[in-house]
Amino acid sequence: MAYIVLDKAKCKSCYLCIDACPKNLIVKSNETGSTGNFVVDFKDEDNECLGCKCCALTCPDLAITEVYK
Repeated sequence: MAYIVLDKAKCKSCYLCIDACPKNLIVKSNETGSTGNFVVDFKDEDNECLGCKCCALTCPDLAITEVYK
């Protein structure tokens, strides 16, 4: 089973990963990052992540890493 790890310090709030996730598991959070914008958060309570890496491949700042359990 896969899940992602977000490095919020690298996130520049472009939100490309939100659009890239086919399961809509990435959302805008209430936490601000280094740019003052809201960073993203990974919401996968039901273990729905496909491990497709679309979010990681889309992130221009390399803020997303895929990990397998």
